[in-house]
Amino acid sequence: MVEFLDLTESNQGYLEVILELETDQKVARAKDIADRLGVQRGSVTGALKSLEEKGLIHYQPYSFITLTEAGRKIAEEVAYRHRMLKDFLLNVLQIDEPTAEATACRMEHAIDSKSLKRLVCFIEYIRTCPRAGAEWLESFVRFCQSDRKHGGECTACIRKLKLAKRPKSGKR
Repeated sequence: MVEFLDLTESNQGYLEVILELETDQKVARAKDIADRLGVQRGSVTGALKSLEEKGLIHYQPYSFITLTEAGRKIAEEVAYRHRMLKDFLLNVLQIDEPTAEATACRMEHAIDSKSLKRLVCFIEYIRTCPRAGAEWLESFVRFCQSDRKHGGECTACIRKLKLAKRPKSGKR
C-alpha cells in the first residue's frame, strides 16, 4: 500500500481535491479537478494516471474519477491536516483567511504526525483550559497588534497572579 509520505505534494493535493469533489458532487471529473487546482487538463490526466497506477483512484479517460479505499484514507488525512493547520493559523495566530489557507496548503504536506498531534493538543488546551481560553487568546491578539513593548503589563499580571496564590496568614 502507498503511504501518505510516499506521495508528492502534488499527488496529495489531487487526492484532496478529488475528495472535496466527491463530497460535493459524488464524483470528480478531470475538468473539475483542473478548474479547482487552476491547472491544464493535460496535467490532470498525467497525475490521474499516476494515482490510478498506485491504486489510489478509479480512473478511465473521459469517465468519472473516484477514490479507492486507500486513496480515501490518504485524502482524508491530507484534508484533516489542512483543517487543523488552517484552524490554528486563523483562530490562534489570527492570520487572515487567504494567507492561512495558502500557508496551510503548504504546511499540510510537511508536518509530521507527532507534531500535528501536539499542535491539535495545544489548540484543545487553549480552548478548554481555564488559564488559557478566549481571554488568553484576546491578550495574545492585542500583544501581536501592539508595539510588543508592553512587558510592564505582563509583569503586573504575573505579580497579580503570584499575590493571588499566596497563602493568607491569619495575622494582620
